[in-house]
Parts: sequence; C-alpha cells; structure tokens
Amino acid sequence: MRKLPAVEDARAVMTEAMDWSVWRWLLEKRRVREIADRATAALDRADKKAKIAWSDQLKRAYGEVTNHGGRDGEGASDGIPPEIKLAARRIKQADDLAERSRLDAEDTFDVAEQRMNASLAREGARKALRTYDLREKAIARSEAGSN
Repeated sequence: MRKLPAVEDARAVMTEAMDWSVWRWLLEKRRVREIADRATAALDRADKKAKIAWSDQLKRAYGEVTNHGGRDGEGASDGIPPEIKLAARRIKQADDLAERSRLDAEDTFDVAEQRMNASLAREGARKALRTYDLREKAIARSEAGSN
C-alpha cells in the first residue's frame, strides 16, 4: 500500500504530541482530532478502493464472514475455493483488529480530555500510531486479495 499524505501528517502530529504538556494538549486537541479524522477518512477510502477490486468470489466470502459465518446468507460461499474463504477470514480479522484499536485510541483520548491527563493523551497518541499501522496492514491484505 502506498503512503497516504493524510496518514503521514497524522503520524507526524501524534509523534510530536507524545511530548506535549496537558495545556498543549488542551490547546491542540481540536487540530489533532481534525488531523486524525482526515487520516481515518483516507484509510477508509483506500480500504474501499482495495475491496472494490476484489473478485466476486472474495466479495461473497467476505460477505459471509461479516454476516457471522453465513447465518444471514446461508450458502452464499458455496463453490468458493477454501483458500479464498481463508483469505476473507484473514482480511476480516485484520479489519476487526484495526477497528478495535481505533476505538481504543479514541476512548483513551476521550478519557484524557475529561481528566485533563497528558499521560493518557500521550497513550492515546501511541495507540493512534498503532492503529494507523494496523489499518495499513489490513488494507495491504485487502489489496493482496484482489490479485
């Protein structure tokens, strides 16, 4: 996956922010949120672009995985090779891990803001950086699925 400027901007800010005081965090929180939101949107677009390029079989297999093993679409993946089903499961696992990480980072930032706690804000920045890594890995896995 190619580097996304919005994500690289967010990485730079989050890295710098790990040294900020609580007052700096309070002054910069709106800017940090906007930069993080732009990065998330860029990653969402890249993920959607990767998934659009998938084969119909991978799209069906992923759809079954996202419907909790096919309960909502029983038999949707009949005739799909096992390696494609496995790829769909791995992509879904990577997507889920990245999403849990994003939500954890956001929760950490929210608690840091409520408590006016710079160390929690720094932890949120570390978690955001990890989230970007996980999202990029998940997107790379999605891109590999289209090959």
